Amino acid sequence: MLNPILTILYQIDPLDVSIGGIQTTILNFIKYAPQDFDIRLVGISSRRDCNIGSWQTILFFGRQIKFLPLFYVEDDNVRSLIPTTLKFLFALWGQDVDSDFLHFHRIEPSVASFNWRGEKTLFIHADIRNQVNGQGGNNTFLWRYFPSAYFALERLLMKQFSYILSCNSESLKYFRESYPTARASCQLIRNTVDNEIFFPLTSQQKGQKRLQLANQMELPANTRFISFVGRLHPQKDPLLLIRSIAVLDEANIHLLMIGEGELKVDIQAEIENLGLTNQITLLGSMHSQDIADILRVSELLALTSIYEGLPMVVLEALACGIPVVSTDSGETSKLLVSETGVVISTKTPEATADALNVVLRNPHNFPSKACVQSSRPYWAKTVVSEVYDEMRERWKNKQGLSKKIFSTV
Repeated sequence: MLNPILTILYQIDPLDVSIGGIQTTILNFIKYAPQDFDIRLVGISSRRDCNIGSWQTILFFGRQIKFLPLFYVEDDNVRSLIPTTLKFLFALWGQDVDSDFLHFHRIEPSVASFNWRGEKTLFIHADIRNQVNGQGGNNTFLWRYFPSAYFALERLLMKQFSYILSCNSESLKYFRESYPTARASCQLIRNTVDNEIFFPLTSQQKGQKRLQLANQMELPANTRFISFVGRLHPQKDPLLLIRSIAVLDEANIHLLMIGEGELKVDIQAEIENLGLTNQITLLGSMHSQDIADILRVSELLALTSIYEGLPMVVLEALACGIPVVSTDSGETSKLLVSETGVVISTKTPEATADALNVVLRNPHNFPSKACVQSSRPYWAKTVVSEVYDEMRERWKNKQGLSKKIFSTV
């Protein structure tokens, strides 16, 4: 019997660094895929020497997968005039992507998939209603300019999906209310953190590594680090975090910002204007292992997002044993408890600085053990295995039904 085939469709180059929760979800679904599944990925390439438009076999996380790069993108962390999602949709037309299972992480590319054979699942990573109805700045989500068009398109495309998996409870509620006949297929899925990469240090190890990083960056020995990880994008509102560091006014605090994006020039200008060049460092995009090294020596992770699902980096920070300071966006505020983080009361620099100070001045109230424990239900191997187990059972049932039909013909 042949193995079941899963095809994942998203604008990602698996061999390049690309920051984002969707990307992390996909990588975890590949890394922890059972050996009895054949994995295919339809994506993009950030390498000019890649064989665009042709299936190729690549070695990824020690296993062979099939990869189809549809087009070249120099840097997907920066938006272009024509959205990458739209380019991805156009490139999908005419492709033969029949599979046993098809996983979509944006709904728009599924315009091309009506005639494809296979069980289709849509992953939802944020609060759709808030995104489309314009919560936040004008540049956060382009569909906010055409909300009626988006919801009409969604109603058309939803018909083809067998399952809707959402990590955001508000989106799950929305889909169940909007599509009552599909209530049973709308399910909550836990986001994932790879605890083989993200794990804590002992107090002594953390002190040594922190001092080592401070020396490497030519900073004072008593420097304490705050981390930000994410795209430099209006949705993440990194400018709010930068302004809160100015309000914080603590000379020994240093903000490390990991990520790339369209706000980079604005961020650099704001850092200069506020006189924070000695307290904030932009590190650019980094591999997961390097992100984990930064998180492990930090006092906390800070997020000032306008909207979210449940950010992967929140789980990654907790798994590394550090607390989280976050705006009240998505599932983060529901996950954090008194020992694992602080929710910012209002989206202002002053309130953000106050929340940061709660952790910075009382680190003993946020023990590493409590942070790690709160991440445990989201460990990738467990969550991903549960999804694959259910897929395998459905596939076996279909195979058994097919054999029964053919045997009676």
